[in-house]
Amino acid sequence: MLATHYIWLGAAIVSEVAGSAFLARSEQFSRLVPTALVVIFYGFAFYGLGQALKGLPLAIAYAIWGGLGIVLTALLGVLAFKQRLDFPAIIGIVLIVTGVIVMNLFSKTASH
Repeated sequence: MLATHYIWLGAAIVSEVAGSAFLARSEQFSRLVPTALVVIFYGFAFYGLGQALKGLPLAIAYAIWGGLGIVLTALLGVLAFKQRLDFPAIIGIVLIVTGVIVMNLFSKTASH
């Protein structure tokens, strides 16, 4: 079922973003618990992506993975790590999301 593949993709994206958050906290892999969580979350992220690819084209799945991953990681940086995004960064993120939307709505590659 196609919805299942998108659920796997969503779980993979969330797991990858969580792994990135712990990567920032691992202090170059010098802290054991955050480092172990990086491995666990990234491992699950790639497992989930693999499950999603059973029913989604690679180009589409990876575009969604990349686009949503960038947006969620940027939000995490702003909210959890008190980082700031300047206007060019925001425009860049909007362009990436727009590209993912265009691919999914108009590309023949996206037809399932």
